Amino acid sequence: MTAPGSRVRLRPRGGADVFDLALLGRTATVERVEEDMEGGLHLVVAVDDDPGRGLGARNQLGHRFFVGPDEVEPLADGEPSRTVLVAGIGNVFHGDDGFGVEVVRRLERRPLPKGVDVTDFGIRGIDLMYALGDGYETVVLVDAAERGHAPGTVSLIEPDAAGGLDFGGVAVDAHGLDPAKVLRLARDNGRAPSRILLVACEPSSRTTDATWEMELSAAVGAAVDEAVALIERLLGGELA
Repeated sequence: MTAPGSRVRLRPRGGADVFDLALLGRTATVERVEEDMEGGLHLVVAVDDDPGRGLGARNQLGHRFFVGPDEVEPLADGEPSRTVLVAGIGNVFHGDDGFGVEVVRRLERRPLPKGVDVTDFGIRGIDLMYALGDGYETVVLVDAAERGHAPGTVSLIEPDAAGGLDFGGVAVDAHGLDPAKVLRLARDNGRAPSRILLVACEPSSRTTDATWEMELSAAVGAAVDEAVALIERLLGGELA
């Protein structure tokens, strides 16, 4: 049984409630264990990055949430909270636009430092926006992007946060998910990582909604391992 004072990661089962979505993956501290009239046990938790957690003292009104014992994942002593999110973006049905998805698939098969999550978001912008609020310090977006370079060229870009999270005019929206818009929405809600990076690959040709091709071009396919190596170096630097 998780005891008061334990550190946990929240895994609400429902998924349909707005609070389930907001709490999913967040780290928290168990403040007490309570029993209802039917004998069911509930954990009262304070979420780490909740700005209202200090509104009330123990047993008084404040930002506290009730979860079931089976809705938490215990954190080992000294285990880091989520530090880095590597997010693959793209549509695997649109040729080179599937670059980001293929990169994260390769990374998922490799050993990663604790505190790093690697996720294929595809074209799911809302899911990415919620994930950006899970307490990560850094997000690394991986995507195909037109920069006017030779096909297969891998670039590392850091957007200007003061300039509205602009990626310097880089076209990264061939699949209908504009990372800059998603990041601005997350930041407007006060829940965006402090550092944002884009690992981009120049596609061989422009893709549109009419493009139906599930294979990467030779140039972009050859760039996947280069991007994987670049991201592994970034992860080593961010967690050093």
